[in-house]
Amino acid sequence: MADPKIAFLSSRTETAQKAEMELSQRYDSVTADEADIIIALGGDGFMLQTQLEFMDSGKPVYGMNQGTVGFLMNEFRIEDLHERLNKAIRARIRPLEMTARDSEGQIHKATAFNEVSLFRQSAQAARLRIEIDGKARLEDLVCDGVMVATPQGSTAYNLSAHGPILPLTAPLLALTPISAFRPRNWKGALLPNKSKVRIIVQEPDKRPVNAVADNMEIKSAVEVHIHENRSSQGILLFDREHSWEERILDEQFRY
Repeated sequence: MADPKIAFLSSRTETAQKAEMELSQRYDSVTADEADIIIALGGDGFMLQTQLEFMDSGKPVYGMNQGTVGFLMNEFRIEDLHERLNKAIRARIRPLEMTARDSEGQIHKATAFNEVSLFRQSAQAARLRIEIDGKARLEDLVCDGVMVATPQGSTAYNLSAHGPILPLTAPLLALTPISAFRPRNWKGALLPNKSKVRIIVQEPDKRPVNAVADNMEIKSAVEVHIHENRSSQGILLFDREHSWEERILDEQFRY
């Protein structure tokens, strides 16, 4: 079997640029349009940017860590790249779609592979009403914020906010509060991935809230709709000896 045609893309950091140069000297490469596989060199943020760029193209993205955490990335090694690619395990991920209305009535749409989050914008705690599939589940959540996270995003900000870790193939979304004050004991919920979430900001003038889809931020949001886009997908490649499932298990037994 012929080796796949590969394209190297790197973040703007010096280490990632150097890694791209070293790999390009070792392996033949083509443009991203011509490639069968995209090699992303950077951190998790760059991986998500690359996934968005090539979403629905059918091109898998194989990340090599040149960032900080690199949970979505494989170990950086120059040797045996084609062998690693041929043995890699594919994981399909679906994004969230966010539609947000701001205080001026403007409608904003954005896509997120990790999470959609709402954050208080001032010293005042946010007051949020949460509806799932048209039914109110929390009439008044007083908090610093709340997020809806995908399985691939469950090990990112969601985990730091004490949300659950989700296996990549789980048909679930995590609804996780950020510093909930009332109800104090509410720890969040697991939602079917077909759920449609509507979050209404109460007292938006007194308690303004921002909405963020991965790295796109909407100021002064008053109503946010979130759902998984079942018609779009990205494809990740993981080394067989360190698959996503193995990483998820690993993370849950850390202490």
